[in-house]
Amino acid sequence: MRAAATAFALLLPGAVFAQGQCDVPHRIAEGETLFSIADQYYGDLNKWSVIYYGNQNTLPAGLLDLPAGVTVTIPCLPGQSPADPTPLQTTNAEMMILTGSNYAPFADRSWMGQGMVTELVNAAMEATPEPLTYSISWEDDWSQHLFPMLDSGAQFDMGFPWLRPNCDENPDNERCANFHFSDPLVEILVLLFTRTDAPVQFEDDADLHGRTICRPAGYFTHDLDRADRRWISDGLVTLVQAESPEACFAALMDGSVDAVTVNEFLGWTKIHELGLQGQVQPEQRPVSVEGLHVVISKKHWRGTTHLYRFNAGLAALRQTERYNEIVTRHLGTFWEQLN
Repeated sequence: MRAAATAFALLLPGAVFAQGQCDVPHRIAEGETLFSIADQYYGDLNKWSVIYYGNQNTLPAGLLDLPAGVTVTIPCLPGQSPADPTPLQTTNAEMMILTGSNYAPFADRSWMGQGMVTELVNAAMEATPEPLTYSISWEDDWSQHLFPMLDSGAQFDMGFPWLRPNCDENPDNERCANFHFSDPLVEILVLLFTRTDAPVQFEDDADLHGRTICRPAGYFTHDLDRADRRWISDGLVTLVQAESPEACFAALMDGSVDAVTVNEFLGWTKIHELGLQGQVQPEQRPVSVEGLHVVISKKHWRGTTHLYRFNAGLAALRQTERYNEIVTRHLGTFWEQLN
């Protein structure tokens, strides 16, 4: 499958494609959104994120404000043979990398290629200047990763995938103070999930003032309370931290909270598992866009060298078709499993 980075001739204005076409360019017309484009090609506006993730190198930052004339590629959903995942380097490894399972589609031993981010890390490591041999180890207890397994830099050289807090505003944050972060491997959308019979307008931050939202206990909250959005510290929004994602969606359905805010993959997975299709929907405006990163301890004696090497490999990977092929293939599989 050709990837989203492939060069195509621009479509003539006004051209219309039937549903089912993919791996084709689409020139955005005035007034179009990713939602309308997804509905046009996939017959499902909720699959707009497949187009978003497949075109991260070309789309502007303003997700809902797409300028006319920008050309995006419509990624293919499953139906084509996936490429074999890059084999892991395990013999006499010069670099030890740590990850964990149960984080599909990003990192999971039971997922194809052991996860989207796992494949991206493998590909970036291959593309680094003067590549090193490496091995990837799995520890499914994520609470052990940062401290103690990665902190000293002695047992493992780096780990993935991790969210980066706002270190500019909170330099004393535990992660910021102790770890270097790579450039983002991929960015994920954190959405607001509401009941279809009680939607919540979310076009501006002020729309949530006075509302009650749920995010599971232990999950990050930096996007809910930042310099330009003091929802929690100023008491503008009531945050409920339920014990699990399932508990958050139960609270949504019984009316205890107005919305659940989690990343789109977790949200859609829980909607599917809990049988809430048609009863719960995501609001179109993201709460935030969060990057998934490789982390390296600041105590590691070669930490900055490893960081430079990995970032250089990732930058080189993003200039190839392979990056977009990996991302779109995993996203297509994710949506296929939900249908």
